[in-house]
Amino acid sequence: MINFSDKRLKELKKNFSNKRIAVIGDMMLDCYVWGNVKRISPEAPVPVVEIENESFRFGGAANVALNILKLGGNPLPVGVIGKDNYGDIFRSLLSETSIPAKGLIVDEERYTTAKTRIIAHSQHVVRIDKENKEYISRKIQNSLFEVLKESIKDLNGIIFQDYNKGVLTPSLIEKAISLANKNKVLVTVDPKFSNFFLYRNVSVFKPNRKEAEDVLGMKIKTDEEITFAGRRILEKLNAKNVLLTLGEGGIAVFEKGKKEKRMPTKARNVADVSGAGDTVISTLTMALAAGADIYEASALANYAAGVVCEEVGIVPIELNKLFDTVQKDSK
Repeated sequence: MINFSDKRLKELKKNFSNKRIAVIGDMMLDCYVWGNVKRISPEAPVPVVEIENESFRFGGAANVALNILKLGGNPLPVGVIGKDNYGDIFRSLLSETSIPAKGLIVDEERYTTAKTRIIAHSQHVVRIDKENKEYISRKIQNSLFEVLKESIKDLNGIIFQDYNKGVLTPSLIEKAISLANKNKVLVTVDPKFSNFFLYRNVSVFKPNRKEAEDVLGMKIKTDEEITFAGRRILEKLNAKNVLLTLGEGGIAVFEKGKKEKRMPTKARNVADVSGAGDTVISTLTMALAAGADIYEASALANYAAGVVCEEVGIVPIELNKLFDTVQKDSK
């Protein structure tokens, strides 16, 4: 395990400040509707939820951007929303958090991706998803690429946050990675199944256990299987590093030409794992941009995931809470 000195923690924390990170991928809106059930519908044998409150939060790639902000960075979300009510709500959340909207393209042919959770008496009753999964048009792809191109000289890193909702197309992925590498900009990836092996030549590739199992067609349970999977992905993608997240098993870090390193989970009382992947990729990228090596960055990301897993719901990691936690644990 990595042991941080107080001096090193102070140095890294200071360097987190104002790092400019673009987050390109599937922007989402998480909607929560709370209410009570007092009767069954006369129309069908289903509960009638009487709404008492509703709220909206960033989801998907937008939640990663929010994590970057809370870690002291300057996020640039790059993605697509629809010309609809959810899109208006999404923009209002950007305004409230002072996250720039210049990287967002309005596509009148698509919905704003929204996931609505109906909760009654603290019980999750149903989730309603409104989304498009088809790839965005060539015109929209070109518009998103132009945003990256115009900003590339000012960026410290780019995160690809892929939920297979159609924003990250094969062409856009290839062009954006090439642009970043030519400009020596850090590239990290949080993948999903469809585009998994398209993310070649990146700085860090961060799949979870299930994603790796799905693409490799194998179960990943034993130490030997973890090692095989990590090395295989590292080789196929020609990535500098692979960080394989293993849930309660912690993380495994693979670096070209070096020995694999394991880190146990830092969650003490797991309440909710929702959003932990977003927290890991955000913290990892910010740490690398701040000058951490891959093992220091992975350790900080592991701590960050542990902190948010102790909270209920999708919550961003806070800079002070992260470093205070690491400092206490290092003593």
